[in-house]
Amino acid sequence: MKKIDKERVLLGLAAPVLAIVVAFLVTAVVLAATGKEPFNAFSIMFDYGSKSDSQVYILNKATTYYLAGLAVALGFRMNLFNIGVDGQYRLAAFFAAALGGALTLPGPVQIPLIILCAMIVGAMWAGIAGVLKVTRGVSEVVSTIMLNAIATAIIGYLLQEGRLGHLDQAGTKVSTKPIPESAHFFEFPTQPTPVWGFIVVAALAGVAYWFTLSRTRFGFDLRTVGQSGSAAEASGVNVKRMVVTSMLISGAVAGLVGMPTLLNDSYEYSGDFPLGIGFTGIAIALLGRNHPVGIALGALLWAFLERGSGQLEFKGYDKEIVGVIQGVIVLCVVIAYEVVRRYGLKRQQRQVGAKLAAQARNNSNGNSNGNGNTDKQEVSA
Repeated sequence: MKKIDKERVLLGLAAPVLAIVVAFLVTAVVLAATGKEPFNAFSIMFDYGSKSDSQVYILNKATTYYLAGLAVALGFRMNLFNIGVDGQYRLAAFFAAALGGALTLPGPVQIPLIILCAMIVGAMWAGIAGVLKVTRGVSEVVSTIMLNAIATAIIGYLLQEGRLGHLDQAGTKVSTKPIPESAHFFEFPTQPTPVWGFIVVAALAGVAYWFTLSRTRFGFDLRTVGQSGSAAEASGVNVKRMVVTSMLISGAVAGLVGMPTLLNDSYEYSGDFPLGIGFTGIAIALLGRNHPVGIALGALLWAFLERGSGQLEFKGYDKEIVGVIQGVIVLCVVIAYEVVRRYGLKRQQRQVGAKLAAQARNNSNGNSNGNGNTDKQEVSA
């Protein structure tokens, strides 16, 4: 077994912890500058976030954020910036909801069909950006931003009465046809509200992410291409195929992002379906350093901050202060990772230098001992 490098583990934890601490300190300064008591605000957030109903909310919200973070992290590990997760999950959820509302099958059959539909739509939409990158050299940042806008336009066009939209009985909301009760995902019977069962799927996705990247040849090739495309190509890896494949997998995971809401909460797609989760996933992937455990902790933190913002408003604080915390966290994460990375490089250089110096001393001592023995033999002869 590989010996655990404690200093390396500490370096890995230093960046996110430093970013969070600095973010709260900056927020405290902002609150104090506006004449508000900062520590009271933090106390309100922590007290409210520790309540049982808040804990359920945080777990449910973090399930969605975790899947978004995994989708973004897959692109990051390939040195790809998949900023189109937002459009991919919304388009996937829309078509999955339309399919689920149009079918009436047993739950064990219909639920996998809905999830599979979402993953295929997400993969196809992300695959467009991958193909454009390897065939025309189009940056995935530009193409995925444009695809987000196109996805919004497609949903707006199809989500109308007479197309895939369905007007409710009150005549006030247009949505896809509701998914039948037999196709609702299971829930954990917690109080006062249930925990969504899709948290199990999210956990399995995290395990699959870790295993694929850490224990398979494909994961090794993916990480190699992300670190140096030219070196990977020289070793026989088809870089273009890896780019397209990675975007397809990232899009498939993005297709899962809307499933907790669709199958455990809304059971339909309408104009009030959650927006912006893909961009939240970017921040969470950065905070979690693209590691499944780190992403999970980042998702829980993000959900906790959002939950706390609702209570601040009732206590005379501006709920936008949570947005300040989140924004500063993202900024501090980028800076902290660069500081830690540079320190880690210097540390490695010192270790390599010390090993080379020790090896040189050992070789010098060995040569001296060898010469001494030879002289003794000559004298005795």
